[in-house]
Amino acid sequence: MYKISEYLKDERIILELKSKKKEEAIRELCELLKGSPEITDFNKFVEEVFEREKLGSTGIGQGVALPHARSSYLNKFVVCFGRSQRGVDFESIDSEPVKLIFLLGTPKDDVENYLKTLAHLSRLLRKEDFRESLLKAETKEEIIEIFKKYEEC
Repeated sequence: MYKISEYLKDERIILELKSKKKEEAIRELCELLKGSPEITDFNKFVEEVFEREKLGSTGIGQGVALPHARSSYLNKFVVCFGRSQRGVDFESIDSEPVKLIFLLGTPKDDVENYLKTLAHLSRLLRKEDFRESLLKAETKEEIIEIFKKYEEC
């Protein structure tokens, strides 16, 4: 399992997404990875994220979305975080706007860690105080510190 706090970096956090729609928000987060050493083909990776999204919305409810892909074009786990105070229409299972979006990617052959990480992140996001902390954080550093705190528990 990957600890999110070990992979989340300042340059991969957007405190206020410009996007109002799902596709735009995913693309906005993907752009943070452009030129990253973890990605061997940026455009193909983005395609895979959208292919996964076509299978069903990754808006999991309670204002949270986890767009993700297992990709042949990644050599290492990546995570980006975007927040929208007004909310993004993500076609979520509860039809509520999404305010917290985590874009995740992992190498295609790293299935076990990937599934454990998705489960770990889902468990954290079920905690209302965790979600509230992420919504109230004023800096990117605070976002990372919140993860560190909750991942130590």
